Amino acid sequence: MTTPTPSPLSADPVSAEKGWFGHPRQLARLFTTEMWERMGFYGMRAMLTLYLTKHFVLGDRAATGLYGGFTALVFLTPLVGGLIADQYLGSKRSVRFGAALMALGYFALAIGGEPARSTISYDSASHAVLSAHFHDGPTSASDTMRAVLDHGQRLTLRGDSDGSLSLLAADGHAVRHLAKGDFVEVSQRSPALMAILLTALATIGIGNGFFKPNISTMVGALYAQGDRRRDAGFTIFYMGVNLGSILGQFLCPLLADWLGWWAGFGVSGLGMLIAFVLISWHGGLLDGYGDTPVRPGGDRAWLIYGGAFLAIPLAYLLFVNLMAAPDAAPGSGFTGYLLALPLMAKLLFGIFLLGVPVILGWSALNGSRQEFEMMLAAMILIVFNTVFWTLFEQAGSSLTLFADRNTDRSVFGLFTLSAPQTQNFNSIDIVLLAPVMSALWGWLAKRGREPSIPVKFGLALTGVGAGFLFLVFGAGFVGLDFKVGLWWLAGLYLIQSLAELCISPVGLSMITKLSLARVVGLMMGVWFLSIAVAEYVAGLVAQLGSVATVGGQVTDLRLSLATYLQVFTRIGWAAVVIGVVLLALAVPLKRLMHGVK
Repeated sequence: MTTPTPSPLSADPVSAEKGWFGHPRQLARLFTTEMWERMGFYGMRAMLTLYLTKHFVLGDRAATGLYGGFTALVFLTPLVGGLIADQYLGSKRSVRFGAALMALGYFALAIGGEPARSTISYDSASHAVLSAHFHDGPTSASDTMRAVLDHGQRLTLRGDSDGSLSLLAADGHAVRHLAKGDFVEVSQRSPALMAILLTALATIGIGNGFFKPNISTMVGALYAQGDRRRDAGFTIFYMGVNLGSILGQFLCPLLADWLGWWAGFGVSGLGMLIAFVLISWHGGLLDGYGDTPVRPGGDRAWLIYGGAFLAIPLAYLLFVNLMAAPDAAPGSGFTGYLLALPLMAKLLFGIFLLGVPVILGWSALNGSRQEFEMMLAAMILIVFNTVFWTLFEQAGSSLTLFADRNTDRSVFGLFTLSAPQTQNFNSIDIVLLAPVMSALWGWLAKRGREPSIPVKFGLALTGVGAGFLFLVFGAGFVGLDFKVGLWWLAGLYLIQSLAELCISPVGLSMITKLSLARVVGLMMGVWFLSIAVAEYVAGLVAQLGSVATVGGQVTDLRLSLATYLQVFTRIGWAAVVIGVVLLALAVPLKRLMHGVK
């Protein structure tokens, strides 16, 4: 990437020019661009799982699996997008192109169309699933019950813990009892609308690869080496991430409930268009920052744009393969399980599991013993980082479904949050707690008692587990409605936000400090690849909490509560145990790090 044109703001580390809060004026433009982009992304992401389960009636297993695949793609594409910007396109044009692609994807999601229609077949006849108070949006009416019309009689459906289905008359007595296997639910959805959905997700994923890594690169280019304002500038910039997240996760679900899914996703697209305008027409403010590198052979931008559009159908096919992949045949063992994995899983796991030992082997051959040990410590921490994000990223899948189905979302009886809006607890907690945690680490550092990086990682893992266990404890106070109080869910997010602040801010810094200078970029790629793997596995974990639904509606809240609590208990204790293991390894890992803090 070309070096920005020197200016008083970037050339002098102690420039007295105030600019924007004492920082280059360009930071305000990039801050706002990032805020609107994150508003669109997090607003869409908060609604996605519910959109898949309610509008398309995919079922929990298919919906959470697709959600995991999509978020994995979001973290995988920046590896390529950053390289393309550095070598060919430049950061500014990459951000602009990524914004355009993502806007197209959001507006394609807004097409929506008619919701899927469900039927239940038994006794050699098909019966349409009916619903009172049906609302095609993130929030369903609490008294909505699915029913069928059988010989002119409306029969309410109630699921039972053994997988059977009871058909209830108006007075509540069971008219029929259908054993598991005696009935089949079929959801009829438009193949064209499904194709639009998957194409939209693929377009957003590819666009994110161009946008996300390169706007951060432009922020870094505002400051010369040695400029003491750099860290503070990035702190201000990332406030834009949190502000955008809060706005999107509040506004998009609200409009989707009021007007329909199209409005929620349309606002995401509008936010992305604003980001596109801000980065495209800046009145010369960003001239000299993120410009296109001068390379032999001329400008290859249109070749890159064409390649990006060709990548969209490839990502589409990965999603199709992900949804169509069958389960391993009983008795096929581990080999059968591997063969049955979707192509996306094979690519992610294969690259990660082969890349880690190959890089370590290379560092052993080409570096000193100290350098190898530092690389080994980095790889170990990367593996634990994967576990953390696998569990933390339940927020957009299983925890959102839990919030929708088994949470009383009333706020002191004044108003009710929708399930996607509960994800804002994390964003608000980060905004409020990040300065506190930063001050705490500084206070401990002055006294020589700041925890080491492995200890912070261990605390993060135990914290993410403790959050789930806190929610499970709160579920012991549920009433006959089988719904947990909202503040228990808020407590989970508070605990997990504290855990996030123990691992997220130090991760990238850790990679730059422990990696061999010759492979820092490669190790950054491994770090983001580990998060992509975590996002995919998070979808698999969410599938463990899959609950039977009819027409997208849970018919047994007691069973769904028991299912979620069982999964949350298991992953909660697993995270605590893994965190304790890492805390036990903290001392030997610290030795491998050779003084890196």
